[in-house]
Amino acid sequence: AKSLIFGDYLVSMPFLNYGGPLGSEPAVRALTSHAVGLAVERRVDLLELRSRGPLPVDLPVSHRKITCLLDLSAGDSEGVWQRLTSNVRRKVRRAQKEGITVTFGPDQVSAFYQVFSRHMRDLGTPTLPLRLFATLVERFPEDTWLGCAYYQGRPVAGGCGFRWGGEFELTWVSALQEYHHIYANMLLYWAFIERAARQGLSVFNFGRCTPGGGTHRFKQQWGSRDVPLMWYQRVAGGGRRNATPSPHERAFAWGPFVWKRLPLAVANYLGPAIVRLIP
Repeated sequence: AKSLIFGDYLVSMPFLNYGGPLGSEPAVRALTSHAVGLAVERRVDLLELRSRGPLPVDLPVSHRKITCLLDLSAGDSEGVWQRLTSNVRRKVRRAQKEGITVTFGPDQVSAFYQVFSRHMRDLGTPTLPLRLFATLVERFPEDTWLGCAYYQGRPVAGGCGFRWGGEFELTWVSALQEYHHIYANMLLYWAFIERAARQGLSVFNFGRCTPGGGTHRFKQQWGSRDVPLMWYQRVAGGGRRNATPSPHERAFAWGPFVWKRLPLAVANYLGPAIVRLIP
Protein backbone atom coordinates (compact mmCIF):
# COMPACT_ATOMS: atom_id res chain seq x y z
CA ALA A 1 0.00 0.00 0.00
CA LYS A 2 1.35 3.41 -0.94
CA SER A 3 -0.33 6.62 0.13
CA LEU A 4 0.70 10.19 0.88
CA ILE A 5 -1.95 10.33 3.62
CA PHE A 6 -1.68 6.92 5.27
CA GLY A 7 1.95 6.01 4.56
CA ASP A 8 3.72 3.30 2.57
CA TYR A 9 3.56 -0.36 3.61
CA LEU A 10 4.57 -3.86 2.63
CA VAL A 11 2.34 -6.39 4.42
CA SER A 12 2.61 -10.14 3.87
CA MET A 13 -1.16 -10.73 3.99
CA PRO A 14 -3.12 -7.47 4.03
CA PHE A 15 -6.56 -7.40 5.69
CA LEU A 16 -5.92 -10.82 7.28
CA ASN A 17 -4.27 -11.92 10.50
CA TYR A 18 -1.44 -14.18 9.43
CA GLY A 19 0.17 -15.54 6.29
CA GLY A 20 3.88 -14.78 6.51
CA PRO A 21 6.78 -16.62 4.87
CA LEU A 22 6.41 -20.41 4.64
CA GLY A 23 9.01 -23.15 4.21
CA SER A 24 12.11 -24.52 5.88
CA GLU A 25 14.09 -22.26 8.19
CA PRO A 26 16.59 -21.32 5.45
CA ALA A 27 13.70 -20.61 3.06
CA VAL A 28 11.91 -18.41 5.62
CA ARG A 29 15.12 -16.46 6.28
CA ALA A 30 15.71 -16.02 2.54
CA LEU A 31 12.15 -14.83 1.93
CA THR A 32 12.38 -12.41 4.84
CA SER A 33 15.72 -11.08 3.65
CA HIS A 34 14.24 -10.47 0.20
CA ALA A 35 11.23 -8.70 1.73
CA VAL A 36 13.53 -6.46 3.78
CA GLY A 37 15.47 -5.67 0.62
CA LEU A 38 12.26 -4.66 -1.16
CA ALA A 39 11.27 -2.49 1.79
CA VAL A 40 14.61 -0.67 1.68
CA GLU A 41 14.52 -0.31 -2.10
CA ARG A 42 10.98 1.06 -2.11
CA ARG A 43 11.54 3.20 1.00
CA VAL A 44 8.39 1.99 2.72
CA ASP A 45 7.55 3.16 6.22
CA LEU A 46 6.77 -0.32 7.51
CA LEU A 47 7.35 -3.93 6.48
CA GLU A 48 5.06 -6.31 8.37
CA LEU A 49 5.18 -10.12 8.16
CA ARG A 50 2.06 -11.39 9.93
CA SER A 51 2.37 -14.74 11.66
CA ARG A 52 0.56 -16.72 14.34
CA GLY A 53 3.71 -18.43 15.57
CA PRO A 54 7.43 -17.67 15.95
CA LEU A 55 9.59 -17.33 12.85
CA PRO A 56 13.38 -17.88 12.64
CA VAL A 57 14.03 -14.28 11.63
CA ASP A 58 15.86 -11.38 13.24
CA LEU A 59 13.10 -8.75 13.27
CA PRO A 60 11.23 -7.06 16.14
CA VAL A 61 7.80 -8.48 16.92
CA SER A 62 4.59 -6.55 17.50
CA HIS A 63 1.96 -8.13 19.77
CA ARG A 64 -0.57 -5.33 19.33
CA LYS A 65 -3.20 -7.84 18.17
CA ILE A 66 -4.37 -11.19 19.49
CA THR A 67 -6.69 -13.88 18.22
CA CYS A 68 -9.22 -15.77 20.33
CA LEU A 69 -9.65 -19.53 20.00
CA LEU A 70 -12.44 -21.76 21.27
CA ASP A 71 -11.61 -25.45 21.57
CA LEU A 72 -14.40 -27.63 20.18
CA SER A 73 -15.49 -31.19 20.76
CA ALA A 74 -15.21 -32.36 17.16
CA GLY A 75 -18.53 -33.81 16.06
CA ASP A 76 -20.22 -32.92 19.35
CA SER A 77 -21.95 -29.55 19.11
CA GLU A 78 -24.11 -30.40 22.15
CA GLY A 79 -20.97 -30.75 24.27
CA VAL A 80 -19.82 -27.30 23.12
CA TRP A 81 -23.26 -25.87 23.93
CA GLN A 82 -23.21 -27.27 27.45
CA ARG A 83 -19.82 -25.68 28.16
CA LEU A 84 -21.11 -22.20 27.34
CA THR A 85 -22.15 -20.02 30.25
CA SER A 86 -25.83 -19.78 31.11
CA ASN A 87 -25.78 -16.11 30.10
CA VAL A 88 -24.53 -16.87 26.59
CA ARG A 89 -27.05 -19.68 26.14
CA ARG A 90 -29.83 -17.37 27.35
CA LYS A 91 -28.99 -14.77 24.70
CA VAL A 92 -28.87 -17.36 21.92
CA ARG A 93 -32.25 -18.76 23.00
CA ARG A 94 -33.71 -15.24 23.11
CA ALA A 95 -32.75 -14.71 19.47
CA GLN A 96 -34.32 -18.05 18.52
CA LYS A 97 -37.54 -17.17 20.37
CA GLU A 98 -37.68 -13.88 18.46
CA GLY A 99 -37.82 -15.90 15.25
CA ILE A 100 -34.30 -15.15 13.99
CA THR A 101 -32.95 -17.84 11.68
CA VAL A 102 -29.48 -18.40 10.18
CA THR A 103 -28.84 -19.51 6.61
CA PHE A 104 -25.51 -20.67 5.18
CA GLY A 105 -24.34 -20.92 1.60
CA PRO A 106 -22.57 -19.15 -1.27
CA ASP A 107 -25.86 -17.50 -2.20
CA GLN A 108 -25.59 -15.40 0.98
CA VAL A 109 -22.95 -13.08 -0.53
CA SER A 110 -25.34 -10.23 -1.31
CA ALA A 111 -27.19 -10.47 2.00
CA PHE A 112 -23.92 -10.59 3.92
CA TYR A 113 -22.58 -7.56 2.08
CA GLN A 114 -25.79 -5.63 2.67
CA VAL A 115 -25.19 -5.93 6.43
CA PHE A 116 -21.38 -5.74 6.32
CA SER A 117 -21.14 -2.59 4.21
CA ARG A 118 -23.72 -0.73 6.27
CA HIS A 119 -22.06 -1.75 9.53
CA MET A 120 -18.67 -0.59 8.27
CA ARG A 121 -20.13 2.74 7.14
CA ASP A 122 -21.76 3.19 10.55
CA LEU A 123 -18.38 2.52 12.21
CA GLY A 124 -16.79 5.14 9.97
CA THR A 125 -14.56 2.61 8.17
CA PRO A 126 -14.23 2.14 4.37
CA THR A 127 -15.53 -1.23 3.25
CA LEU A 128 -13.92 -3.99 1.24
CA PRO A 129 -15.49 -4.59 -2.19
CA LEU A 130 -18.36 -7.00 -2.78
CA ARG A 131 -16.27 -8.56 -5.55
CA LEU A 132 -13.72 -9.81 -2.99
CA PHE A 133 -16.28 -11.92 -1.15
CA ALA A 134 -17.90 -13.15 -4.35
CA THR A 135 -14.50 -14.23 -5.67
CA LEU A 136 -13.57 -16.01 -2.43
CA VAL A 137 -16.75 -18.08 -2.59
CA GLU A 138 -16.21 -18.79 -6.28
CA ARG A 139 -12.57 -19.87 -5.89
CA PHE A 140 -12.86 -21.67 -2.54
CA PRO A 141 -16.50 -22.82 -2.36
CA GLU A 142 -15.94 -25.59 0.21
CA ASP A 143 -13.69 -23.64 2.57
CA THR A 144 -15.31 -20.18 2.49
CA TRP A 145 -18.36 -20.09 4.75
CA LEU A 146 -20.97 -17.37 4.47
CA GLY A 147 -23.86 -17.15 6.91
CA CYS A 148 -26.60 -14.60 7.56
CA ALA A 149 -29.10 -14.14 10.37
CA TYR A 150 -32.58 -13.12 9.23
CA TYR A 151 -35.33 -11.39 11.16
CA GLN A 152 -38.75 -11.08 9.51
CA GLY A 153 -37.14 -11.85 6.16
CA ARG A 154 -34.43 -9.21 6.44
CA PRO A 155 -30.68 -9.92 6.91
CA VAL A 156 -29.61 -8.35 10.22
CA ALA A 157 -26.24 -10.03 10.86
CA GLY A 158 -23.71 -11.78 8.66
CA GLY A 159 -20.35 -13.49 8.77
CA CYS A 160 -17.70 -14.77 6.39
CA GLY A 161 -14.69 -16.92 7.21
CA PHE A 162 -12.43 -19.79 6.25
CA ARG A 163 -12.05 -23.45 7.11
CA TRP A 164 -8.48 -24.72 7.02
CA GLY A 165 -6.95 -27.75 8.68
CA GLY A 166 -9.05 -28.55 11.73
CA GLU A 167 -10.05 -24.94 12.31
CA PHE A 168 -12.58 -22.37 11.22
CA GLU A 169 -11.91 -18.63 11.48
CA LEU A 170 -14.76 -16.13 11.41
CA THR A 171 -12.77 -13.41 9.66
CA TRP A 172 -15.48 -10.82 8.97
CA VAL A 173 -18.68 -10.43 10.95
CA SER A 174 -21.21 -7.62 11.27
CA ALA A 175 -24.60 -7.00 12.84
CA LEU A 176 -27.02 -4.12 12.60
CA GLN A 177 -27.07 -2.13 15.82
CA GLU A 178 -30.86 -1.89 16.05
CA TYR A 179 -31.12 -5.69 16.44
CA HIS A 180 -28.57 -6.10 19.21
CA HIS A 181 -31.33 -6.11 21.83
CA ILE A 182 -32.67 -9.40 20.44
CA TYR A 183 -29.14 -10.83 20.14
CA ALA A 184 -29.02 -11.54 16.42
CA ASN A 185 -25.22 -11.48 16.56
CA MET A 186 -25.15 -14.07 19.36
CA LEU A 187 -27.25 -16.53 17.38
CA LEU A 188 -25.08 -15.95 14.32
CA TYR A 189 -21.90 -16.76 16.26
CA TRP A 190 -23.47 -19.86 17.77
CA ALA A 191 -24.62 -21.05 14.32
CA PHE A 192 -21.04 -20.82 13.03
CA ILE A 193 -19.64 -22.55 16.14
CA GLU A 194 -22.26 -25.30 15.93
CA ARG A 195 -21.55 -25.85 12.24
CA ALA A 196 -17.81 -26.07 12.85
CA ALA A 197 -18.27 -28.65 15.60
CA ARG A 198 -20.70 -30.73 13.54
CA GLN A 199 -18.24 -30.82 10.66
CA GLY A 200 -15.57 -32.30 12.90
CA LEU A 201 -13.40 -29.23 13.38
CA SER A 202 -11.47 -28.89 16.63
CA VAL A 203 -11.00 -25.11 16.89
CA PHE A 204 -13.24 -22.09 16.32
CA ASN A 205 -11.22 -18.93 15.73
CA PHE A 206 -13.00 -15.67 16.57
CA GLY A 207 -10.45 -13.62 14.64
CA ARG A 208 -8.16 -10.85 15.70
CA CYS A 209 -8.84 -8.03 18.11
CA THR A 210 -7.07 -5.54 20.35
CA PRO A 211 -6.32 -6.85 23.86
CA GLY A 212 -8.66 -5.39 26.46
CA GLY A 213 -11.06 -3.84 23.97
CA GLY A 214 -14.80 -4.34 23.71
CA THR A 215 -14.47 -6.88 20.89
CA HIS A 216 -12.00 -8.85 23.03
CA ARG A 217 -14.46 -8.95 25.94
CA PHE A 218 -17.24 -10.08 23.62
CA LYS A 219 -15.15 -13.03 22.43
CA GLN A 220 -14.05 -13.95 25.94
CA GLN A 221 -17.65 -14.53 27.04
CA TRP A 222 -17.71 -17.63 24.80
CA GLY A 223 -14.90 -19.21 26.79
CA SER A 224 -12.17 -18.54 24.25
CA ARG A 225 -8.46 -18.43 25.00
CA ASP A 226 -6.13 -15.65 23.87
CA VAL A 227 -3.27 -16.29 21.44
CA PRO A 228 -0.89 -13.37 20.82
CA LEU A 229 -0.22 -12.75 17.14
CA MET A 230 3.41 -12.37 16.10
CA TRP A 231 3.74 -9.64 13.50
CA TYR A 232 7.39 -9.19 12.53
CA GLN A 233 8.32 -5.66 11.52
CA ARG A 234 10.96 -3.56 9.92
CA VAL A 235 10.33 0.13 10.59
CA ALA A 236 12.05 2.63 8.32
CA GLY A 237 14.62 5.00 9.77
CA GLY A 238 12.93 7.87 11.56
CA GLY A 239 10.10 5.57 12.67
CA ARG A 240 7.28 7.47 10.97
CA ARG A 241 4.99 4.42 11.29
CA ASN A 242 5.27 1.38 13.58
CA ALA A 243 1.77 0.12 12.77
CA THR A 244 -0.68 0.25 9.91
CA PRO A 245 -3.21 3.12 10.14
CA SER A 246 -6.01 2.95 12.69
CA PRO A 247 -9.15 5.12 12.92
CA HIS A 248 -8.39 5.44 16.65
CA GLU A 249 -5.29 7.53 15.91
CA ARG A 250 -5.72 11.24 16.48
CA ALA A 251 -4.25 12.03 13.05
CA PHE A 252 -7.05 10.09 11.35
CA ALA A 253 -9.92 10.91 13.73
CA TRP A 254 -11.52 13.11 11.08
CA GLY A 255 -11.97 10.11 8.76
CA PRO A 256 -14.62 8.17 10.71
CA PHE A 257 -16.39 11.43 11.59
CA VAL A 258 -16.87 12.17 7.88
CA TRP A 259 -17.40 8.60 6.71
CA LYS A 260 -20.32 7.90 9.06
CA ARG A 261 -22.24 10.72 7.42
CA LEU A 262 -21.91 9.50 3.84
CA PRO A 263 -24.87 7.94 2.03
CA LEU A 264 -24.37 4.18 1.95
CA ALA A 265 -24.16 4.05 -1.85
CA VAL A 266 -21.41 6.68 -1.84
CA ALA A 267 -19.49 4.90 0.95
CA ASN A 268 -19.70 1.59 -0.93
CA TYR A 269 -18.48 3.22 -4.13
CA LEU A 270 -15.53 5.05 -2.57
CA GLY A 271 -14.61 2.55 0.15
CA PRO A 272 -12.76 -0.15 -1.84
CA ALA A 273 -10.34 2.36 -3.39
CA ILE A 274 -9.47 3.73 0.06
CA VAL A 275 -9.37 0.53 2.12
CA ARG A 276 -6.68 -0.98 -0.10
CA LEU A 277 -4.38 1.75 1.26
CA ILE A 278 -5.06 0.66 4.87
CA PRO A 279 -3.82 -2.95 5.11
